[in-house]
Amino acid sequence: MHYKWYPQVRARDVHRTPKPRLGGIAMFIGFLVALAVASQISWFDIVYASPTRVLGVIGAAALIVIVGVIDDFVDLDWMVKLAAQMVAGLVLAFSGVAITSLPIGGITVASQWMSIAFTVLAVVLVMNAVNFIDGLDGLVAGIAIIGNGVFLVYTFFLSESMQTSRFSLAALISAIVVGICVGFLPWNWNPSKMFMGDGGALLVGLLMATSTIAVTGEVDPSLISKDALFPAFLPLVLPFAVLIVPLVDFTLAIVRRLSAGKSPFSADRKHLHHRLLDMGHTQRRAVLLFYGWAIVIGVGALLTFTIQPIWIAVLFVTLGMIICTVFTVAPLSQRKRLETQAQRSPYGDDDDQFDPLDRLGLEQSDKVRANHPAPVALGKRIRKLTQRPPRPPKEEQ
Repeated sequence: MHYKWYPQVRARDVHRTPKPRLGGIAMFIGFLVALAVASQISWFDIVYASPTRVLGVIGAAALIVIVGVIDDFVDLDWMVKLAAQMVAGLVLAFSGVAITSLPIGGITVASQWMSIAFTVLAVVLVMNAVNFIDGLDGLVAGIAIIGNGVFLVYTFFLSESMQTSRFSLAALISAIVVGICVGFLPWNWNPSKMFMGDGGALLVGLLMATSTIAVTGEVDPSLISKDALFPAFLPLVLPFAVLIVPLVDFTLAIVRRLSAGKSPFSADRKHLHHRLLDMGHTQRRAVLLFYGWAIVIGVGALLTFTIQPIWIAVLFVTLGMIICTVFTVAPLSQRKRLETQAQRSPYGDDDDQFDPLDRLGLEQSDKVRANHPAPVALGKRIRKLTQRPPRPPKEEQ
């Protein structure tokens, strides 16, 4: 803040004071330090036996962080950002981190070019889904902790069933993402001191996609029995299950913008987290709701494939969805009550106790009054006239 290394507040931003967006750089440094420490631990010798893959991940991550940080300051064209994301996917694919097989009945990707195409598509999709929800304090960091934590547990179960090493590239990256997000979350929790910016959000998305792709490459589909088919199918389901809310937001945003004749990557203030705020949720409550949905869907997907009997997972998901739904729509009932109360009020439309119902509208009206001191006295008189008169004391019988 002392050197003013922060961009100006944009119209779609929820915060109202400028804050640094360089958290992605700190997260990238933490990522590099974690990789360096892991290289000195013998458990991860199998990961560093082929350093090309690790170097490919580092190269792709560095590219994304650089482009993201530049975008935070100069607002790059969406075509430039999309091109950088595709290049990052290509770097991963050519370094050996690619979708070479799909654990569905022994299906193997037909050609190298198809493998590259699937890899780039997965990388671009997950990165943008994560970046699109980066609008509230602590949202991306918390979702990443939940998603990668669930995925880390899954890699343990998969290594047990497939008799492979627990210390794989996918497990290492998932653990690192959890670590850097846990370290960054205290700085980003509402009220935040710093944002991760596009550099951090795209980095988290890239690493989440990388861990998923790495798992699919470590499973030999020809060795999967019918009993192990569901656990092996989980690498494709789990990332999408954990990111179901960001992916829904991403899909709705693309459809909304294309229908309006705009670029699919143009910014607006109609994301799901913006709608939760408009419903009456606070920033913290909206973020906690996202956490709740991610836990219910992610853990539910994990339980479905790892716990028997299956009714335990079904019960967990059902109860979790009911609870999350109740808390999500709770402000609507309160708003309906205020609306009914306002309609029955005998004081008319100038009563600020009920109108406007939108809290943001009330704050805006107060700002207008503060910027125009001349009508303040008149405003006070109107407010005094519209206040409910005190009830006379009851006479003793």
